[in-house]
Amino acid sequence: MNASQHPARTARRTACAVVGAPALMALYGGIRLVPGSREPGLGWTAGHTAMFAGLLLFAPVFLALRRLIAPRGTTAGRLAAGAALGTAFAGLAASLAQIGIDLVVGLAAADKADQARMFERVQAVPGVLAAVYQVGPLLFYVGLLALLIAASVGAARTLRWWSPVLMLVGTVASAADLALIPPAAACYLVALAPLVRLGGAPRAALA
Repeated sequence: MNASQHPARTARRTACAVVGAPALMALYGGIRLVPGSREPGLGWTAGHTAMFAGLLLFAPVFLALRRLIAPRGTTAGRLAAGAALGTAFAGLAASLAQIGIDLVVGLAAADKADQARMFERVQAVPGVLAAVYQVGPLLFYVGLLALLIAASVGAARTLRWWSPVLMLVGTVASAADLALIPPAAACYLVALAPLVRLGGAPRAALA
């Protein structure tokens, strides 16, 4: 295999993830606004399937951000970047678990009341509520924000300051009102868009 093919393949994978993850997130948010989509049925399944796929696409985004900051800084800085990556992946795992549970419950429940009872039983299992619904998913946003900040500060920065700011704005908006998931996804897309140009590989620092 030609040595140049691997970076090219990585760049294509990064570009697909940068566009695909927010797009699928927006699709989920849009489906949620359709009447009947918040109870068992096609809307619930389609929306949560889109969100599950979108979350999976954040994995290459995390790795691309880590590659941008890998060559820079002190050993302590690299360890901190590794910790941010680990935090992001821990949050991703929790978020995938949450959406996976939502999908299974939506498929198994006969109606909205049955769905609510199933969720109560699942969340009553010790540790599940905190790990999968409350604390765990927050790590996704904390880790992603930390990676974006690390790539956009200091003399060797490779992203602009507005990338972490837009990501934070989108996160706060969707947390405040789930109806704002589509515009929040747009914020994510713009925040991550420079990764398409950079290809997720180390580049010269911004002036």
